[in-house]
Amino acid sequence: MFGISLIVIVALAVLGYMIAASAARRMAPAGSAERLNSLPGYHGAYVGLWAALPAILLLLIWAALQGQVLDTMILGSFPESAIEGRSEAQRNLLISEVRSVAAGQIFGEPSPDVRAAAAALNGWQSIAEWAMVAACAFVAILGLSLTRSRLHSDFRARTGVERIVNWMMILCSVFAILTTVGIIMSLLFEAFRFFQLVPWYEFFFGLSWEPQIAMRDDQVAGEGAFGAVPVFVGTILISIIAMCVAVPIGLLSAIYMAEYASSRVRAVVKPILEILAGIPTVVYGFFAVLTVAPAMRSMGAAIGLDVAPNSALAAGAVMGIMIIPFVSSLSDDAISAVPHSMREGSYGLGATKAETIVSVLLPAALPGIVGGILLAASRAIGETMIVVMAAGLIAKITANPFESVTTVTVQIVTLLIGDTEFDSPKTLAAFALGLVLFVVTLCLNVFALRIVQKYREKYD
Repeated sequence: MFGISLIVIVALAVLGYMIAASAARRMAPAGSAERLNSLPGYHGAYVGLWAALPAILLLLIWAALQGQVLDTMILGSFPESAIEGRSEAQRNLLISEVRSVAAGQIFGEPSPDVRAAAAALNGWQSIAEWAMVAACAFVAILGLSLTRSRLHSDFRARTGVERIVNWMMILCSVFAILTTVGIIMSLLFEAFRFFQLVPWYEFFFGLSWEPQIAMRDDQVAGEGAFGAVPVFVGTILISIIAMCVAVPIGLLSAIYMAEYASSRVRAVVKPILEILAGIPTVVYGFFAVLTVAPAMRSMGAAIGLDVAPNSALAAGAVMGIMIIPFVSSLSDDAISAVPHSMREGSYGLGATKAETIVSVLLPAALPGIVGGILLAASRAIGETMIVVMAAGLIAKITANPFESVTTVTVQIVTLLIGDTEFDSPKTLAAFALGLVLFVVTLCLNVFALRIVQKYREKYD
């Protein structure tokens, strides 16, 4: 019923807009000496916003609280003897069973109490959903009626609309900030729990990564099992390979499009090149596993090299192809932004096009180029799907691109797969790795922005 409620709210808001705009036109008809303080459209927007926003807020609150209220009612429908002595996890399991039976997903033979609670739940859900529709419609109609009664020729509807829009933008900004703060705090909290179980120096300087936990009381995990240095080394190796592919190709393609290509060729080549950024990363992963890795292994065998099936070279090369648009697009924009007067001055002094590019354009556009390269590097470090599918799972310290290595994102995915409880070092290690990844990418992004701001040259 959430969708129906939203449709009803939108319909009432549109109706309010039409009613208010029509009423405003009647207040000051064409050719009349009386003038409206605001255009009729602002009157309609004012009424429409006040009809929609309170109802949408009620809808969101209702949808957030309905499940919790129904869970409480489910537990209250059972006899006291059936609930007494159950732990919180057992009560949640009982609620899940009732919801499954109510949805028709019956496994085994549920007890009579569960069947009775499921039947009651279906009735409660129906009542709650229709009540949600009625309550949202009532609030929307109430907002429409109250704001419509305030309209007159001197009413400052434009000021009201602008104030509402301003507060909406502020709330969106606050929501984005709070989301970021929530992510950071969750990482910090769980990482702190991890470092209470594993010493920080073992994590940052240990040379063995085997995130396993003891299965028996007499079993002891090996020393240095949570040393993340091999994971960091694998991440750096694959990122370096990706940058070695992306930077030359991206920079040279940017120079070609900015200085050599005609406007017709540029209009075709640049969108095609930027399509690489829109391809899903899982497709790149399939491409790396099914095409690039076997091809590299065959080529290595032909010249006597032993290339692993999941080599760092294959994952890094495909990742480099994916981030080419980051380098090429930003570098192209930076080179194109250099004033033509600098080109003409260089040509006037007898420099060739190549000399002008090397001695004039690239130094002038260097801040934008470096910023694009650093943003591409942060994208490479944080990439997940390609390395999950094409890189290995065994952490090792090596600089050989033909060997299999693992990365931070691969280990995060591996540690959090399946049914896990966040009370062991094995699971909490994912948050420590995530915190390190977050700090590194944040530093790269800040560094890139600082370079662009500090070394940007301003031209008349």
